[in-house]
Amino acid sequence: MAMKSYFPKDFLWGGAIAANQAEGAWNVDGKGMSVADVAKYKPNIDKKDYVSQWHVSPKQIEEAMKTDDTVYYPKRRGIDFYHRYVEDLALFEEMGMKCLRVSIAWTRLFPNGTEKEPIQAGIDFYVRLFKEMRKRNIEPLVTLSHYEMPLYLVNHYDGWVSREVVDMFVNYAKVCFEYFGQYVKYWLTFNEIDSVFRHPFTTVGVVEEKYSSKKEAENAIYQALHHQFVASSLATKYAHEMIKDAKVGCMLTRTLAYPLTSNPEDVVLAQRHNRENYFYSDVQVFGEYPLFMKRYFEENNIVIEKVEGDEEILKQHTVDFVSFSYYMSMIKSVNEESMEKVGGNLITSVKNLYLDISDWGWQVDPVGLRISLIDLYDRYHLPLFVVENGIGSIDELVDGQVHDDYRIDYFRRHFEQMNLACKEGVEMMGYTSWGCIDIVSASTSQMSKRYGFIYVDADDLGNGSYKRIKKDSFYWYQKVIKSNGAEL
Repeated sequence: MAMKSYFPKDFLWGGAIAANQAEGAWNVDGKGMSVADVAKYKPNIDKKDYVSQWHVSPKQIEEAMKTDDTVYYPKRRGIDFYHRYVEDLALFEEMGMKCLRVSIAWTRLFPNGTEKEPIQAGIDFYVRLFKEMRKRNIEPLVTLSHYEMPLYLVNHYDGWVSREVVDMFVNYAKVCFEYFGQYVKYWLTFNEIDSVFRHPFTTVGVVEEKYSSKKEAENAIYQALHHQFVASSLATKYAHEMIKDAKVGCMLTRTLAYPLTSNPEDVVLAQRHNRENYFYSDVQVFGEYPLFMKRYFEENNIVIEKVEGDEEILKQHTVDFVSFSYYMSMIKSVNEESMEKVGGNLITSVKNLYLDISDWGWQVDPVGLRISLIDLYDRYHLPLFVVENGIGSIDELVDGQVHDDYRIDYFRRHFEQMNLACKEGVEMMGYTSWGCIDIVSASTSQMSKRYGFIYVDADDLGNGSYKRIKKDSFYWYQKVIKSNGAEL
């Protein structure tokens, strides 16, 4: 069906992947180990057990470092994008994609993170990748840190808790701008920077077992977060200085919450959740900590060590646009304890009786995307970029084809709501669907949790031909892009 499109003429329709979930080649050409290389596939864990899926203990780190296994450490193999990127980009070009969000594996340039000079093989790979994207008129959107910090920094510096890591990251960012700036205009600093408490090991390299109490671990996580805020601002500063017309964005997990009822206490709970979610983007947009967080630190004896000049850095080098992931909405209630729960993206919520549920138990709420877009734009008055959205499903390959009408329906409903947000005056830069080609799942480390328009013939243990097969949704998205969202 055709509808009037309110998307801008230069709207960046595209897709998104992360180096640690796609590239593979985890130990070639001098690449070092990252936090993703110790993420283990745990086949016997309930798909809704989000904590166990992501958690990595000191013992598990030690075990992972002793093995070269790629069967139960699937992010080490990914989908072999490192060697197949030309083939994959050709498919993206055929789909008509105008933009591809990728990340740079920090350890492909700096194996330990402590080195002063990058590995040339890593530089060469990304130059080839970005040149190929440019050749196919695909705009790169590049994340500097997407759950891929060097494992060495976790083991020797307690991750982002150490101030020294700020300087190491800034050095890494400046190298990226120097070598890739001629190809890349759009940058994101940290993926889902708000995920520090959902999975602190993966986000900031904090191993909670190393701390004597939950309170001490919480303080360490806020300290690590502060260092990421400073590093993000410094990266923004250097991107603006080193790259002509560079645009740098923050990246938030939008975890929209509704009150269950009109009970004012339910409304307060939902408001509090949304406010806490905005905290992370507030710092990067407004350049300062909000008062309610300062009060929280004071009342809970959270002490963040700051270096003189930190507040000026945050204030002077704010982001140019706001990007976010959106997968689901939540419900808040004073009576949550006794109610049926659902999950998604490491968050638990009261079940919303008005919404469908995905194969992995995530609530599907297209209207929530429109609400999020309007709320974010009203709050920040900056261009918005939806850089992750999609549905993880079990796809069946039958006679060489994948008929995924459920995925088409999911995207159609979300695109309709995006169009309505644009109609209401929201300034959108673009949209990149998550896992536009099947990749290893971030949370479950599975291949069977598939998001893509392109099927990759590999199973959870890495068996398969890795052949790329276009799903029905491939051809549907091709029409959407060609019509700039009018043909759904």
